Amino acid sequence: MRVAHRRTTTVRCLTALTLGLLALTGCSGQDDGPDDGQAATATASATASVASTTPAPSSDGTDPSTAPSAIAPSATAASGTAARWAGTKQFVQIDGARTADGRTYLSVRPAEKKPHPQFEAWVIVPGEGPYTEVSMTEDAQVLLSVPLGDAKHPAAYAQDEFVSRLSARPSPDRALLGYDLSFDGQGRVTRVQSLYTP
Repeated sequence: MRVAHRRTTTVRCLTALTLGLLALTGCSGQDDGPDDGQAATATASATASVASTTPAPSSDGTDPSTAPSAIAPSATAASGTAARWAGTKQFVQIDGARTADGRTYLSVRPAEKKPHPQFEAWVIVPGEGPYTEVSMTEDAQVLLSVPLGDAKHPAAYAQDEFVSRLSARPSPDRALLGYDLSFDGQGRVTRVQSLYTP
């Protein structure tokens, strides 16, 4: 009887121990949070979300949040000739002149002048290269001497009279004439004076 009682007691203890272990195992196996794979997936999703809301750097590496905004192109600049001659005086040849839209245009090319060895006059040294068209202001002064003018000393003429007198001369003769031109700040001719040549 004692042996049977001991076996019963032992079985009861083992059963209680087994149930206790099962209870502990069950508690530790409860889903308290994501496993390692789920945590990695959640971390990757969060990183992607942050990256999608962060502006990408520009091609030159500049932070777009600090990069300067684009500057609108400035207004069209004056022609190269006008910019080069603006506010200066030039000695030129004039190959032709025309009037359009109430304004006079001159086809000019830089040249040189030298004192005449025998007379109080000038010798014109023709330039080289193409002619460039420049415009005259409406109130530009025109002073002409022989052979375009009527006298040795310069006298004032209207712009249309100057165009007519120059156009009436053949091209070889025009190549032997020289002029002092004055330009304003925008590269427009404000004064034309022909040099006396015998």
